Amino acid sequence: MVAMTVPEPVAAATAGDIPGARHLHSGKVRDLYELAGGSLLMVASDRVSAYDFVLTPEIPDKGTILTRMSLWWFDQLRDLVPHHVLSTDVPAEVAGRAVVCERLEMFPVECVARGYLAGSGLLDYQATGAVCGIELPAGLLEGSRLPEPLFTPATKADLGEHDENVDYAAVAETVGGDVAAELRTLTLAVYAKAEEIARERDIIVADTKLEFGRRGDSTIVLADEVLTPDSSRFWPAGSWRPGRAQPSYDKQYVRDWLTQESGWDKASGGPPPPLPAAVVAKTRSTYVEAFERLTGEAFE
Repeated sequence: MVAMTVPEPVAAATAGDIPGARHLHSGKVRDLYELAGGSLLMVASDRVSAYDFVLTPEIPDKGTILTRMSLWWFDQLRDLVPHHVLSTDVPAEVAGRAVVCERLEMFPVECVARGYLAGSGLLDYQATGAVCGIELPAGLLEGSRLPEPLFTPATKADLGEHDENVDYAAVAETVGGDVAAELRTLTLAVYAKAEEIARERDIIVADTKLEFGRRGDSTIVLADEVLTPDSSRFWPAGSWRPGRAQPSYDKQYVRDWLTQESGWDKASGGPPPPLPAAVVAKTRSTYVEAFERLTGEAFE
């Protein structure tokens, strides 16, 4: 990682802003700021989202866990693809949960790799026998390992809207055939490497969502977060059993509470109820366990 001093302040801070940074955008989880000189400050909040809603309350330490896990994975993957991180030398207000990163032309595509049948991929398969237009063998069950990992892209939705699975042809039409081919190759290469690393730690990476951008010289760069519990499904390898929902080290616990215990009607369009303290604590401990098992580091 190349060290880089955070630039001098560009403007006085305003409410909700960070001194020395100009707020550009807030997503479901991350906030993006501009620094002097053109680099960006990407901050991972403690917010948690599910079913396109940002939930309350926040999950303590979640932003720090996501940032540290992404940095660890960027390092593991550095020989496969360059990443966008320039420095971890950030303003004190966001220390530990932010990075200084390159400004890239981001591709409007969620690059998803699937090695197992779950989530929206399972729903597609049950309805059509295919995922993103890729035909699969009959008789697969929830949690089944796929014959080979698949590139199953999705559109990138705005806050409050839902990502939609698309086929490869739609990606090629959006970004061009050559870029689409490179995105598919990189996505599957990252997944294969991550799956190998995680399996050594008795964790299955069922699927993961990646984002890529392009430098001015057309180099494709891995950006945003990578292989966190927010962007991936992590399953304990020892308890994997096709034909049922799998135990997981991700936010599936939150999703399950919302749909099975909270009384919330997902089809109503109304916001979900606040998370109980026990759900918040369990979600935090799940994220911590995922971090510690994958990286071998203690979370403090």
